[in-house]
Amino acid sequence: MNSSLRFKNINKLAIPALISGIAEPLLSITDTAIIGNIDVNATESLAAVGIVGAFISMLVWVFGQIRSAISSIISQYLGANKLEEVKSLPAQAIAIVIFGSVLILLISYPFSKEIFQFYNASGNVLDLCSTYFKIRIFGFPFSLFVFSIFGIFRGLQNTFYPMIIAICGAVLNVILDVILVYGIEGFIPALNIEGAAYASLISQIIMAVLALYFLFKKTTISLKIQFPMHEQIPNLLGMIGNLFIRTIALNTALYLATAYATSYGNEYIAAYTIGLNIWLLGAFMIDGYSSAGNILAGKYFGAKDYESLVKLSKKLTKYGIITGFIMAFIGFVFYDFIGQIFTKEELVLARFYEVFWIVLLTQPISAITFIFDGMFKGMGKMKYLRNVLIFATLLAFVPSLLLFDFYNLKLVAIWIAFTCWILARGIPLIVKFNKTFIPLVNS
Repeated sequence: MNSSLRFKNINKLAIPALISGIAEPLLSITDTAIIGNIDVNATESLAAVGIVGAFISMLVWVFGQIRSAISSIISQYLGANKLEEVKSLPAQAIAIVIFGSVLILLISYPFSKEIFQFYNASGNVLDLCSTYFKIRIFGFPFSLFVFSIFGIFRGLQNTFYPMIIAICGAVLNVILDVILVYGIEGFIPALNIEGAAYASLISQIIMAVLALYFLFKKTTISLKIQFPMHEQIPNLLGMIGNLFIRTIALNTALYLATAYATSYGNEYIAAYTIGLNIWLLGAFMIDGYSSAGNILAGKYFGAKDYESLVKLSKKLTKYGIITGFIMAFIGFVFYDFIGQIFTKEELVLARFYEVFWIVLLTQPISAITFIFDGMFKGMGKMKYLRNVLIFATLLAFVPSLLLFDFYNLKLVAIWIAFTCWILARGIPLIVKFNKTFIPLVNS
């Protein structure tokens, strides 16, 4: 058996990737838990964090696809023993994505209130959204820079240094959140929602500095921009373009869910925010095995080692299902306790407990979907991923949401729609993979 397919070797990639992958949702979860327990406007502030978090996550996911594109190309070159031929690509790719992120910052900053009115925010919630966003958005270019560096490390089959960077960022964010949100009597005033935004921004800057340090110290990749443009730049931009369209479809689902939850009332959007952050945490934990699939699938595909590719899919599916069930089990055991971590507001908790069971049941389903999603990204099959997500959003999520909202199920409608969406994403990927690669192994 290929040694890289052993459980121990897969976990050498998966566990550090899992830890690094949860850094971004941990930033949002920390904000959510701490903001939900402040003394002033807790429910409104929690709603604002959820709305802004949905928008910033959309931006990060749209532009953060550079990580998957860079990782895919580098891992395929590595599998084909041609790594020297791709060393000028990362600097050019990072320059492109950073320029785009700064442009987005400059465009969105002046129109913060208009953006969140589009999410149905109004009154005090809208004001808090604008306050929080105008600080956090400055972390956007730093987040994309970190994502790009993570893509380089993943392509080189290394998830250890991204893990170190992510741990430092997450721990720093928790410490700064407590200090800046609640304040230190006599030294630092309680900044409430602004403190959470500053904590996230500072953490993202520190992570970017660490990413740059490890790239220079631990790899031979240079960030010096060289010309002419690398021959893979058109392919890279094509991947990013397909992933961009795909992520627009993804965030259409997230936008509709957030907008509907906001329209139901403050306690609903607050409860939805808690549920979404827990769901995202689970998704990013599964991302450890998804990342291992991304890294190894790219390598095997580049080497035309289809037998190892099929064995990889079977092993990761097993590991992902087990992980998903463990997370669901833990959630059910600590069902009441988990909600109370985020808020003590009885109305918010009541709405949250109505749907938390659905969030938990989606974990094993999400695991399989995200693992195959990662493998397709590693192989550079971005066009197919784009088409599947458009199909899932337009033909599964939107009709499900409209149908169950018509029956006034509110948050239950949103989470049933998410469940249908995940199923519609995963099933076509599994079918396509098996129809494509199993015959190549048996031929």
